[in-house]
Amino acid sequence: MSDIYFDKAYGRLYEKADEGKLRTFTYDSDEGTVVYRFIQREVPLKIDHAPYYDILTPYGYSGPLMTSVHAGKDRKRLAGGFDEAFQAYCDKERIVSEFIRFHPLAENADDFQSVYELEHARDTVATNLRDYADPFQAEFSSSTRNNVRRAFKKGVTYHVVERPADLEAFKAVYRHTMERTNAAAYYFFDDAYFAGLLAMYRDQLAVVEVRHAGELLGASLVLLSGTWIHWHLSGTYQHTQQFAPDYVKAYAITEWGKANGYDFIHHGGGRTASKDDKLYKFKKQFGKNTSFPYYFAKKLRNPALFDALCRQTNSRQDTDFFPPYAKKAKYVGEEKTLKV
Repeated sequence: MSDIYFDKAYGRLYEKADEGKLRTFTYDSDEGTVVYRFIQREVPLKIDHAPYYDILTPYGYSGPLMTSVHAGKDRKRLAGGFDEAFQAYCDKERIVSEFIRFHPLAENADDFQSVYELEHARDTVATNLRDYADPFQAEFSSSTRNNVRRAFKKGVTYHVVERPADLEAFKAVYRHTMERTNAAAYYFFDDAYFAGLLAMYRDQLAVVEVRHAGELLGASLVLLSGTWIHWHLSGTYQHTQQFAPDYVKAYAITEWGKANGYDFIHHGGGRTASKDDKLYKFKKQFGKNTSFPYYFAKKLRNPALFDALCRQTNSRQDTDFFPPYAKKAKYVGEEKTLKV
């Protein structure tokens, strides 16, 4: 498929974290083909003594993708046919709800706006390497460029490790960062996750390391896919901030990506939709001219059961968390059974 985030092997890396199994639904018709990969996970509350499921896309950006549209055929009709067929799948598989994170760069949300109610979550930031001869000058803010120059004057160096033999140094700094920032448990990826990433995607990985006097200050793991670079995971040691390692990492992958013919570095977005979001504003320093809209969609594949689950768990449906019963249902326990 068109990007690493759509790969089957990539999706399988998140089966443990998302507590489910990767599934692939392929729809073929006279209009074309849609391929959709998602995690199918059991609702932790039995319904009439039978298991039911929710589905969500794996970490990152993906969703249903039109892999081919036949000449002269209509994309809207293809989307409609897909949705009808997928609803039949959901009925058969006892799917209650669906949550999709669409891909900002692939722009696949555009093809499915007739069958999903899209929500603009936020804009994501990218560094445009394709259209600028000097993206460091064109895309980085003035203060960011100064931070990088000062770091180099202090003796900071960087190295882009292509096809890394191991991820041990990166894992250490990444986990240190997750601990000091009190990140959610989801983001503490285990050794099996990193081993799988390395085994399946070594040729599409690079680690950006920043050092001073030989000491590792910070490192970032990026995914290389076609002409795109995805800023995947990152970490810095807290005591090294005076050397601006995050800024040097961004400079390093920008220079490396430009030299190696990539079009964009995708940094992702902030934690909220606000333009004043601190994480968004930080990332915007590396892509002041370039952004891509990020859309998600929530769909009820079985509205009656969705409502019943919310009632059973005393969950408000106007919350941002989706599905709203998922948090509370874990405390109900699978021995409980809901009758509808």
